[in-house]
Amino acid sequence: MKIKLISVGKLKEKYLKDGIAEYVKRLSRFGQVEQIELPDEKTPDKASDKENAQILAKEGDRILAKLSERDFVVAMAIEGKLISSEELSSRLELEMQQASTLTFIIGGSLGLDPRVKKRANSLMSFGRITLPHQLMRLVLVEQIYRAFMIREGSPYHK
Repeated sequence: MKIKLISVGKLKEKYLKDGIAEYVKRLSRFGQVEQIELPDEKTPDKASDKENAQILAKEGDRILAKLSERDFVVAMAIEGKLISSEELSSRLELEMQQASTLTFIIGGSLGLDPRVKKRANSLMSFGRITLPHQLMRLVLVEQIYRAFMIREGSPYHK
């Protein structure tokens, strides 16, 4: 089993890097974890809709270049399906039987290019609130770890 985490934007905060590293280390017992950090495009203040679309397209090109046809892709999107930790665990179990690589995508500050959303097998959301995409990385990797622990019946999920 391989878990691929693709995210747009550089992670700068040490506390976030440390937290993500801890969960990636914990996840490594369940399979290989690959983290891919892609550069984000600079977004000018008061960018027009056209400029924003161009930025999303450039970031989308970078994301799509990192995907394999055989990846099962879950894109994090505020309009995605709201799921609980238990539902995530069940879905991961099901998808692991069908795909060798589970790929999770977190976009940049503008979100995700429509082509990335279209390529995704699933759009998922952890709520209607907006989180900084750097913090979303930590939340996502923790929830993936939690999903594996739920599968094992671990007390971690209490």
